Amino acid sequence: MQKYKRHPFGSTLEAILYPILLLIVMWVVYWAEFLFPFNFHELGVLPRNISGLKGIIFMPLIHSKTDIAHLINNSAPTFVLVAALVYFYREIALKVFVYSWILTGLFVWILANDKGGYHIGMSVVIYALASFLFTSGVMRKYLPLQAISMFVAFMYGGMVWGILPMEEKISWEGHLSGMIMGIVLAIYYKKEGPIRPKYQFEIEKEMGIEPIDFEAILNERILEEKREAEKIKENHPPNSIVYHFIPTEKPKIQQQDDND
Repeated sequence: MQKYKRHPFGSTLEAILYPILLLIVMWVVYWAEFLFPFNFHELGVLPRNISGLKGIIFMPLIHSKTDIAHLINNSAPTFVLVAALVYFYREIALKVFVYSWILTGLFVWILANDKGGYHIGMSVVIYALASFLFTSGVMRKYLPLQAISMFVAFMYGGMVWGILPMEEKISWEGHLSGMIMGIVLAIYYKKEGPIRPKYQFEIEKEMGIEPIDFEAILNERILEEKREAEKIKENHPPNSIVYHFIPTEKPKIQQQDDND
């Protein structure tokens, strides 16, 4: 059955270019920390502190200067998740990304422990994007998006432990805020972005057009042929065939009688 209207995904070039540009900015900012005497940590989110509001914008770009593993660990999922968002959710990718960035930072500023110091790192956005891709893929019931959903669950399912207060230096409030924001955005944009292509019979059903019931037509033909066969049988009963045996020779006993 022919499909009706397939929603186009984004281009591969965009899906590769944008996350690379974001990674370049992240690494340049990290490199700049060694060039300037300014403490870049102060650009992070400081909960319920007016001066900490600027961290809503800068927090994801700041990483631990003394631990490069912090930046390295965030780089790979940033590339994969942003690329998936740009490619599969082209129409709403920018809105989802910006809201994940801004609103997650705002949640951290409101909800996080103000005694935990500054909150920094791209992980808050990573959690939001992973949560969005997984939730949206499940909700939309579209095979390519479901595949991405399962991929995210397989690759980054272990991140769920990051929303628990297990380590003092890890911003579990940021992770939890990102996960919640991803779910909220998936629900909010469930009617926008990529949609499952509809088949012809689905379109006809929505338009009130009854599809042709080929099975019913076939069954009707079979019944009609049976009726015709029965009529022919009634009007022309089958002829009986009688076989007659005609011997070619007389029995021997009969021949002896004739001779006598």
